[in-house]
Amino acid sequence: MTSIKSAGAVTLLAVSCLTIMVGCVIVPGLSDIAAQLRVSYLASWLVTLPALGVILAGPLAGRAIDRFGAYPMLLIGLFCYGGLGVAGVWLPGAVPQIIDRILLGGATAVVMSSGTGLIASFYQAEARLKMIARQGMAIELGGVVFLCVGGILASTSWRYPYGLYLFSWLLLMLVLICVPRPQQQMRAEIIEEGVTDSDRRLRPVWLAAFCSMICFFTAVIMLPQRFALMGVSAAHIGYFLSFVSLVAVLAAALMPHVALQFGNYSTLIMAFICYLLAHLEFAAAPDVVLCLPGGILLGMGFGLSVPLVNHMTVEISQPQERGRQLARLSMAIFGGQFMAAFMTYLPGHLSMAFFAAAVLAAINIIVMRKVSVRCS
Repeated sequence: MTSIKSAGAVTLLAVSCLTIMVGCVIVPGLSDIAAQLRVSYLASWLVTLPALGVILAGPLAGRAIDRFGAYPMLLIGLFCYGGLGVAGVWLPGAVPQIIDRILLGGATAVVMSSGTGLIASFYQAEARLKMIARQGMAIELGGVVFLCVGGILASTSWRYPYGLYLFSWLLLMLVLICVPRPQQQMRAEIIEEGVTDSDRRLRPVWLAAFCSMICFFTAVIMLPQRFALMGVSAAHIGYFLSFVSLVAVLAAALMPHVALQFGNYSTLIMAFICYLLAHLEFAAAPDVVLCLPGGILLGMGFGLSVPLVNHMTVEISQPQERGRQLARLSMAIFGGQFMAAFMTYLPGHLSMAFFAAAVLAAINIIVMRKVSVRCS
């Protein structure tokens, strides 16, 4: 197996940050950006359309990775990511923006799947679990950093946040310099189970990924509205969400130890228990201070679930199908993020969205428990 040095590992972790960066870099200046591009009525869609692009392009990305390899597809994905991302600043009007953001999501699907595929090629067993946990930490830290930098740049000019997309071109050069091309997997390494069996075993993993993102992003979308009604400033809302991200980083660091001690599905059950309690508290808490425990639980739910479903997908997949299975996981993750936007349309008070997410978490606790019993 090809080895990778620390510089290459850091490069792959930096590549992982691009998955959260795709939408968050324009969030701080979203209103001004949408107005300048003459798409104010589509402001929120500028953030969510890349998720739709991941869903639509996922199958093609997976097949391409399995056929041509994760390394060359990562290079192509990084190049397209930067070009499509920065192009948005020169594309005023609804149709060009919609097309560009969806295509950017397609490039994100390639980057996300091929980056995780390379991690799987360089690491095995417990080392792989720890590296994928670091990947989850990198994604959340990237969200904090890019939201902060994007806000600073947006305060200077609405165009400047788009320059952050060119970070992918720097990473492209670093991949060429620091990341070796992995050796072709030998047939002897392929596990006995067929593709159909892998698909069956991965269904609960995809379900967990999909529902975890709905639970997490329902809170991310609804909490600013809830806090605004309480009279909380935008700055303090940002501080709260950054706090949640930092908790998720710490939970992701603990995830390998929890998973090794209690098992994968038991860890997923813990994650959804955290989501359940978090959303119940958000629905009932009368002020921001009493929402802080919910923020801790929300971050723990994300940190214990999302890195773990990445690892489980890699472990269950056969080497020759790994690109396709990771692409399906990307579709589940971004599908959950996309579907969370529709929680705002639930009738009744804002708390109804939190109650709905809590019910979804409770259903997943039951499902994961049944899967855990069946697999034991």
